Amino acid sequence: MDGIDGVLLDIDGVLVVSWEQIPGAAQTVRWLRAQGIPFLLITNTTTHSRHELARTLRDAGVDVSGEDVVTAVVMTGAYLRSHHPGAKVFLLSDGDPMDDLPEVEVVEEGAEVVVVGGAGPDFSYDRLNRAFSMLMDGAALVGMHRNMYWRTTEGLQLDGGAFIVGLEAATGRNAVVCGKPSPTFFHEAVGMVGTRLERTAMVGDDIVNDVLGAQAAGIVGILVRTGKFMPTDLERASGKPDHVIDSIADLPRSLRPS
Repeated sequence: MDGIDGVLLDIDGVLVVSWEQIPGAAQTVRWLRAQGIPFLLITNTTTHSRHELARTLRDAGVDVSGEDVVTAVVMTGAYLRSHHPGAKVFLLSDGDPMDDLPEVEVVEEGAEVVVVGGAGPDFSYDRLNRAFSMLMDGAALVGMHRNMYWRTTEGLQLDGGAFIVGLEAATGRNAVVCGKPSPTFFHEAVGMVGTRLERTAMVGDDIVNDVLGAQAAGIVGILVRTGKFMPTDLERASGKPDHVIDSIADLPRSLRPS
């Protein structure tokens, strides 16, 4: 991996699982800082604001700040402000993402935009059907991300991308996706890191949204065998990662082999 000047790191499945540190994550972050390699944590997680994420990661032993984190919620807020300024938004997501959605008016009826984030208990038939009705009435569909599932200590859990696919099929509308694997998300993140696309690496456990998405944006894709990774991912995927490593603990040795 010679020639990598900057790094993008996924969080869930790469640094932590169910907010418990994956061995070597803290040491790798310290190593990147010591080597002067700029990095950014980019995530489709919608349960926490960027500052809450940083605090939770620090509690898990990974020393980062809110400025080190960019979430799909942050990118969604930026998209809504630029493309749907002042629009009424129906929000279907886990957690409370409002800290990272400034100036967004959230409503329960008569929305002009339906935004779907991470899946959770609020994804009831009533709320999904309400989203469907608003889309049929002309509302635009925006997805924070297209993740189909994620891994917790209790196993794989269904995520918001599966519901976006269903709403698209039912309404004939295509969602605008603000998080990974949107090329805009990756390009904005690399711009924040300050390196060139081809000299930046994305490290993720999701071969589609993290790795192949990054490669399509011109970034080096590194897959880790932790988190949601399954051996069948490599067989089923439409492309191959540039590199595969066992875990985040192996990144320093891969970037700067002795």
